[in-house]
Amino acid sequence: MRREKLAVEVVAAHNLMPKDGQGSSSPFVEVDFENQRLRTLSKYKDLNPIWNEKLVFDISNPADLPYRTIEVNIYNEKKSGNSRNFLGKVRIYGSSIARQGEEIVQLFTLDKRSLFSHIRGEISLKLYITTQEEQSSQSKAVLKSTENEKDRNTTHVQKQKINQASSSQAVQLQQQQRQQQMEQQQKRGNSMETGPNEIKPVVIAATGPAPLPPDPVGPSFQHIVGSGGEFQLKETNPSLGGGMRIKDKTSSTYDLVEQMQYLYVRVVKARDLAISGDAHAEVKLGNYRGVTKPAAEKPEWDQTFAFSKDCIQSSMVEIFIKERGDDYVGRIAFDLSEVPRRLPPDSSLAPQWYRIEDKKGEKGKGEIMASVWFGTQADEAFSEAWHSKAANVHGDGLGSIKSKVYLSPKLWYLRVSIIEAQDLVPGDKGGTIMRFPDLYVKAQVGNQVLRTRSAVPSANRSISNPIWNEDLMFVVGEPFEDYVMVSVEDRIGPGRDEVVGRLIIPVNSIERRLDDKMVVSRWLGLDIKNYNGFGDAKMGSSRFGSRIHLRMCLDGGYHVLDESTMYSSDVRPTAKQLWKPHVGVLEMGILGATGLLPMKIKEGKVGSVDAYCVAKYGQKWVRSRTVIDSLAPKWNEQYTWEVFDPCTVITIGVFDNCHLDKSSGVNNIGGVGVRDSRIGKVRIRLSTLESDRVYTHAYPLLMLHTSGVKKMGELHLAVRFSCTNMANVLHLYTRALLPKMHYISPLTVNQLEMLRFQAMNVVSSRLSRAEPPLGREVVEYMLDHDSHMWSMRRSKANFFRLVSVLSGLIAAGRWLETVRSWNRPVHSVLFLLIFLVFVTIPELILPTVLLCISFTGMWRYRTRPHHPPHMDTRLSHAESVYPDELDEEFDTFPTTRSADIVRMRYDRLRSVAGRIQTVVGDLATQGERLQALLSWRDPRATFLFVMVCLIAAVGFYAVPLRVVVGFWGVYALRPLRFRNRLPSPALSFFRRLPTRADSLL
Repeated sequence: MRREKLAVEVVAAHNLMPKDGQGSSSPFVEVDFENQRLRTLSKYKDLNPIWNEKLVFDISNPADLPYRTIEVNIYNEKKSGNSRNFLGKVRIYGSSIARQGEEIVQLFTLDKRSLFSHIRGEISLKLYITTQEEQSSQSKAVLKSTENEKDRNTTHVQKQKINQASSSQAVQLQQQQRQQQMEQQQKRGNSMETGPNEIKPVVIAATGPAPLPPDPVGPSFQHIVGSGGEFQLKETNPSLGGGMRIKDKTSSTYDLVEQMQYLYVRVVKARDLAISGDAHAEVKLGNYRGVTKPAAEKPEWDQTFAFSKDCIQSSMVEIFIKERGDDYVGRIAFDLSEVPRRLPPDSSLAPQWYRIEDKKGEKGKGEIMASVWFGTQADEAFSEAWHSKAANVHGDGLGSIKSKVYLSPKLWYLRVSIIEAQDLVPGDKGGTIMRFPDLYVKAQVGNQVLRTRSAVPSANRSISNPIWNEDLMFVVGEPFEDYVMVSVEDRIGPGRDEVVGRLIIPVNSIERRLDDKMVVSRWLGLDIKNYNGFGDAKMGSSRFGSRIHLRMCLDGGYHVLDESTMYSSDVRPTAKQLWKPHVGVLEMGILGATGLLPMKIKEGKVGSVDAYCVAKYGQKWVRSRTVIDSLAPKWNEQYTWEVFDPCTVITIGVFDNCHLDKSSGVNNIGGVGVRDSRIGKVRIRLSTLESDRVYTHAYPLLMLHTSGVKKMGELHLAVRFSCTNMANVLHLYTRALLPKMHYISPLTVNQLEMLRFQAMNVVSSRLSRAEPPLGREVVEYMLDHDSHMWSMRRSKANFFRLVSVLSGLIAAGRWLETVRSWNRPVHSVLFLLIFLVFVTIPELILPTVLLCISFTGMWRYRTRPHHPPHMDTRLSHAESVYPDELDEEFDTFPTTRSADIVRMRYDRLRSVAGRIQTVVGDLATQGERLQALLSWRDPRATFLFVMVCLIAAVGFYAVPLRVVVGFWGVYALRPLRFRNRLPSPALSFFRRLPTRADSLL
């Protein structure tokens, strides 16, 4: 009788903590079971190691196995070979171990060893009981006293040999090691690419949803830039436009994506069919089937089916005409070798009548109109076609997987000025007023409710004629379907308000204005029915008429902010009459994603993702189609936006579609809810892009969880920003960033935050009414609705940003101190000579400084950034954040603390700290804009600044300094009537410079 043994297969680990002081680790796994210790080989400098090693243990008493534990520890092997760092552990109970043949790969989240352990990551294991005689692999070593020492000595000797090898040999060893890792990843990637009816390997999280190791990069994405860390931006080299060099960009709308070949089958209608009821058409290509909707005796379907060329497993496509019960009336067949090819802008292929064959293969009387052709995703039929990979999606879910373009509603600021009221009669008991009325006005537009302060008592005003003189601001969207309800209420007591009078005004009847001209005010009569405390009219007699003095207008001169000002994608005013012509075109190809982590469980076995992309710029939202059940989806969709200001940001988010039909067998891991899951997002500031250059990069998708930052995959994009006229673009840098009304009649910071929240609600409610709807969770994530919340991590990040900005001044001060202390005599003598020259000829100071700045900017042109900014985990302090800080950041607001007084103090602290965080961030932003002058982060701004400095240097050299200072003083002290209330061109230029805020997580 064979003895039972415990097999522990160590598959891989993911997102480990760097512990070697160089941003990486050399991990190995040690498994302890019943005083038996086995370990794996070390993976040199790999935070996502793959072992695939089996460790076999003897079981002394199989009956006691459910009461035993298996402890798995991960360590970082140091160079000395005699010490190690703890990377995490997992404790598994024997009751959860399966039999051989029933085992599955399980993903465990690493636990701490003590309170002060700083760890993160997951480990994939496969545990099962086997009765077969297993031969231990060469990679494992029994950690007994003598064998452990022998193994460490062997490792130390091997490292010494590598260190003694020549540089060329070391490079060869590294290349061989990388090649082996890539082969392992490629094998794993091939195992994940299965057909539509195959089953993929399963990974089930043991302690909640957890990710799989990322998939390898597809063959069309070649990395040029070295990895340099798992969170780094990578340059790719996709075959855009089918590998063809397109000279005329306007003639091709798909030159920024890879061509995807599809077989299109269009079924239009049929005639002369021998049927008694409804009929439907079925298109069959190998294992794929597409079915039209049932139709009457003269069926007309006009439906197109698209089959990916990569999935074609047959040489013939068939079209069946079937009745109820799947009995087919006839069929037609097309040989794929005879199918024509079509490429836009060619005309669409005209459908033809084909005589159908019956079950015996003879030509029947009936005919069907159809057309079959090969095309690409540029075909007009692509967006509305039924795709083969959506075979299991039906009903409402089918509409949610197609690509769509959405437009945000045009948003307006509605200003309601409450001036005064006349002839109000507050309610009383018994006809006798026993108190002084506490009157205020409440205005409501949709779900937005604002109140004025209580009317101030005055000796010149009676009780029935209160005065307020207060403005209330709302956000409304076109088309105007809402009403403004204004009610005067009397606060009788705590929680008791009585409506004195009200009126309702349609928003579409309110006057619109484009500037700060005063709108004519109006006296409007109030409905003075007797209202109860809930605002419902009671039956009773009406009192005499009262009226209220209002001034209302729709302000079209503002830009309604619906997103964070740091990541704004549009700065145009609301009124279209104030728009300037566009200065460029932004083109983006959403190529695909790789290494996505599974977000759902399909049929209780397989981890899957139904991913789609959402891009937002200005009023235009685009949503790519949903790729069903793929960890490496390919979209290859291209979109275009008009650019009115280059100092704006486009946001691209990746989501998991959770709205598919239940019949597909796809459900959330939690089993509840229909909110699409976030996978990650990318921001790109247009001013950091060079004109007419195509940027192809793989952007890391990073998400912050309670366990730390995680890489959810990589998003591959191709971006191009084209300028129609460079002079117009450069002129924009001297204009105000926001419309004129923001400076003539500015809104307060509190008003802007409140209005931004209301604007986000209006946008999300309108987009949720589209078909298919764009969920509120998607809109909130794209618009950064929680960016104002307090976070210790963000506060530390902003503080260190400020320290980084001031580091240059601190370094200059230290250098001056060294010069003053004569620690470097040569530097001190040179500085003294230059100082004496400037004292003698002060006219050389300013030209010399400007020339130095210009030459410094030219010198730094060589080292200018060659790729767009991306999420920086170190700048965001996402890698070094403490667990308690993450717990505070993910805490709800208000807090969930039970004690009322603690909740009040805690919320107040977070509110104050959030404002401090914003102030510190603003200070850092101003300093980073100074650094951006010569960093070539915005090439057009740096070029403009360098040219101005060159011209100014020549001007200051030719004109005496005292004359320049005199003219500047006269200009600065000019009377107010000669001053412009808009910011100066220099200040507008400075405010348009990019900052590192774009790279904050």
